[in-house]
Amino acid sequence: MKAIPSLYEWAGGKEALEKLTEVFYAKVLQDDLLEPVFRHMSPDHSRHVAHFIAQVFGGPPLYTAEDQGSHASMVRHHVGKSLTEAQRRRWIALLLDSADEVGLADDPEFRSALVGYLEWGSRIAVINSNVAENPVNPEEPMPKWGWGEPGGPYQP
Repeated sequence: MKAIPSLYEWAGGKEALEKLTEVFYAKVLQDDLLEPVFRHMSPDHSRHVAHFIAQVFGGPPLYTAEDQGSHASMVRHHVGKSLTEAQRRRWIALLLDSADEVGLADDPEFRSALVGYLEWGSRIAVINSNVAENPVNPEEPMPKWGWGEPGGPYQP
């Protein structure tokens, strides 16, 4: 039986995800609703996000090893930002437009997993943006996302 590739492999690996986030954040900086949130992002922001997604999607530990990031450090970037549902929805729309633009895999199974992850992660980002302290313990592992369901109801 043939091994099932990770979402990272199916997406095209590090280069594909870095291209995706590069195109995406260029769109974000031109968007009236999202630009105020991201106007002061570091020049490395899109690469760090690509590496986070890569690791979550089953790729190598780019975010934790190369970028010295963690799940807690990613969440910390959202704390206190007071993100809105409109911003969340725009973020997803622009990311999916960017996925189409860069030619990311568009088969139904991959896009279902991608959209599932974006919905899950962006909703958690909004929740975390409305708290004063980071709810994630520094030792908590990175999330992992695959081809199936996340495994039950959300537990704050």
